[in-house]
Amino acid sequence: MKREEWLKKGFVDEPIDKSIDLKAAINKLKKEKNAIILAHYYQKGEIQDIADYVGDSLALAQWAAKTTADIIVLCGVHFMGETAKVLCPDKKVLVPDLNAGCSLADSCLADEFEQFVKEHAGYTVISYVNTTAAVKAVTDIVVTSTNAKQIVESFPKDEKIIFGPDRNLGNYINSITNRNMLLWDGACHVHEQFSVEKIMELKAQYPDAIILAHPECKSVILKLADVIGSTAALLKYAVNSSEQRFIVATESGILHEMQKKCPQKTFIPAPPNDSTCACNECNFMRLNSLEKLYNCLKYEFPEIEVDAEIAKKAVVPIQRMLDISKKLGL
Repeated sequence: MKREEWLKKGFVDEPIDKSIDLKAAINKLKKEKNAIILAHYYQKGEIQDIADYVGDSLALAQWAAKTTADIIVLCGVHFMGETAKVLCPDKKVLVPDLNAGCSLADSCLADEFEQFVKEHAGYTVISYVNTTAAVKAVTDIVVTSTNAKQIVESFPKDEKIIFGPDRNLGNYINSITNRNMLLWDGACHVHEQFSVEKIMELKAQYPDAIILAHPECKSVILKLADVIGSTAALLKYAVNSSEQRFIVATESGILHEMQKKCPQKTFIPAPPNDSTCACNECNFMRLNSLEKLYNCLKYEFPEIEVDAEIAKKAVVPIQRMLDISKKLGL
């Protein structure tokens, strides 16, 4: 009954001997099982440090698609595990905690989105990667914040497009491509919560600071930003910039990699409206831990499963995105 009990909880809660060196044990299991660990920039620093690859959603999909490992452990949220499984149906895809969901993906239920698509016949459907496999299955092409602009611009100016589920990213892409895409009304709870007033206070305190913002933020935040881009783009800008101080308006996990790559620079997390917090964290991303990662590898559980028919349909728009991104050099 143990596996059934674990499945109900969404993770393996087997007690771990406190004398175990978790990092060494994880690396040993990884080698024995021919496994790789993929981690998103929004994970805890300790997980980013032990991962084989750390990146944004596009990079994680690209690495999953080309790995020769037998097991992929996806340290991120559930839809990322699904994407890896769809791309690698012959591999075992594990996640440390099945409860690591996504508010943006939850804002776009597959049956409702499918009905919306049916009501707008003749539209090309572009879905953000932050969606379930079932939503991807009714999509023509998937995008990430890294490639959304270029992929949208690959279609004719008069193309009728549905863009879902993030209204903030969709509005931003509309504004920079001069499009009028029909937007699904979804959003990320983290990027919705940034405080204009607190960012302005930080800017007044540090007038030399460059404001970096993710396009999932509201337009009022983006208007304050000096640089708008995906997590990977913001990281690249910080590394290459001669500026020394940055206010970062995205999930604060990215600051770990920014600080590692630029130890001499200062990175300040943009605060949310909640006055009790100094930074903005995704509670779903933070469910993963070294303990859960260890148990996940040890017991090869929880495992991501995707319905075969859904996977067959969902892989088409994902692969289309990867092919276009490769052609564009992204």
